[in-house]
Amino acid sequence: MANIKSQQKRNRQAVIRTVRNKAIRSELKTRTKNAIEAARSGDGAATAEALRVAQKRIDQAQAKGVLKKNTASRRKSNLARRVSAISAEG
Repeated sequence: MANIKSQQKRNRQAVIRTVRNKAIRSELKTRTKNAIEAARSGDGAATAEALRVAQKRIDQAQAKGVLKKNTASRRKSNLARRVSAISAEG
């Protein structure tokens, strides 16, 4: 445990931020999975909506600093490519 008061505060803040960031990352994974499952189901409207929501959450995570700019861009691109490929198959 740190002896310096400011470092003790930084440690408390880090715990809070870790929990918040973990929740955001978990939601990103869930939204991404939902978009892929919607694409597999073949419902065009549901797929478009799920993709839109997933990309919006990725943008929000990037705005909050959970993801870096290029990471968010890459994830959105990969997600769109996967959904498009799945939709084209079936």
